[in-house]
Amino acid sequence: MPSEHKHSGTLYVVATPLGNLDDITLRAIKTLENSEAIACEDTRRASILLRHFGITGKQLVSYHDFNEPAAISRIARLLEEGLDVSLITDAGTPVISDPGYLMVRTLREKGFTVLPIPGPSALTAALSVCPLPVSSFLFAGFLPHKKGRQSRLEYLSSLGMTFVLYESPYRIKKLLDELAAHLPDAEIFIAREMTKIHEEYLSGSVENIREQLPDEKIRGEFVVVVHPANSKNTAKNTLPNKYEQHADHH
Repeated sequence: MPSEHKHSGTLYVVATPLGNLDDITLRAIKTLENSEAIACEDTRRASILLRHFGITGKQLVSYHDFNEPAAISRIARLLEEGLDVSLITDAGTPVISDPGYLMVRTLREKGFTVLPIPGPSALTAALSVCPLPVSSFLFAGFLPHKKGRQSRLEYLSSLGMTFVLYESPYRIKKLLDELAAHLPDAEIFIAREMTKIHEEYLSGSVENIREQLPDEKIRGEFVVVVHPANSKNTAKNTLPNKYEQHADHH
């Protein structure tokens, strides 16, 4: 175990709104205000968020998949100087199918303190209004764009359990066609543009949802919940017998 850096700064992993800025937490605002630097995917989008809440004078560090080693080294130097740093993404919770994993892992290995500032997440927001059974599920994030995409879908389809995907507006129709081929009897729930003006939620068969999507250009990121016809998940959430007795005592 690496030793903690004495008197070093802390990396805060801060969840930010999916779209509606009113969804930010009070603690997230205070953390951003008290951080000397902010690591972010897009400095322009981060600046819009900070200006909205009157947060100024922060050092913005661009951090994305193409500059990770250099950005992590820069953040480590700031922490060594005793400065606190907040990590944010364009929307939602960092690391969850967003940049941040390598930074969190590397800085923890170096002995720095890394703390979560919980808040909005596209995954949990979608599941909270999903009419399908989600007492247990597999989160698979984004599928590969090309190589390995079909084998990944085949694997997920073979599990016989509910799984959740993220998909872009450019490939959502392709995904639905692929699901129709692999799991034609599955129940599907999709969430689009959550918390924004044009948010939309659709559920039904793959074919039914495909018909409801417009033919023109589609906007917004999607959360797609897939419940196979042979899924072991049921609408009734039940605990195994060995837990029932324990639950009764509480």
